[in-house]
Amino acid sequence: MRHSRAFLLLVTKAKRHIRQTTVPGLKRMMTARTPFTLVDVREDHEWKRGRIRGAVHLGRGILERDIVNKVPDKRAVIVLYCGGGYRSALAAESLGRMGYRNVSSLSGGWRAWKRAQGPVTAGR
Repeated sequence: MRHSRAFLLLVTKAKRHIRQTTVPGLKRMMTARTPFTLVDVREDHEWKRGRIRGAVHLGRGILERDIVNKVPDKRAVIVLYCGGGYRSALAAESLGRMGYRNVSSLSGGWRAWKRAQGPVTAGR
């Protein structure tokens, strides 16, 4: 997918204000059993095709509305991911504005995770 220049500029600006987690970093968190919530912010049809094992689904369109129900503690560690790391960067910035302090975006998103052969749950 080709992204517009305006969208890419928005993402670039967001990435200046957020933390990013790498695929190896996420794998280390999983191996160490670090307490965190992994949130897939992709669209419903993307989620249904498969997801990172252990993720919960809060699509980008409902994330800000529903995050408090899934993660009420604003100090909790949250890792967000999408298809390529763009939407999750915007989502991380938004959650930061809502007062969440330990949020990061998975750099490269679902595609990077799949390339690295991370554990997945198959789609339905």
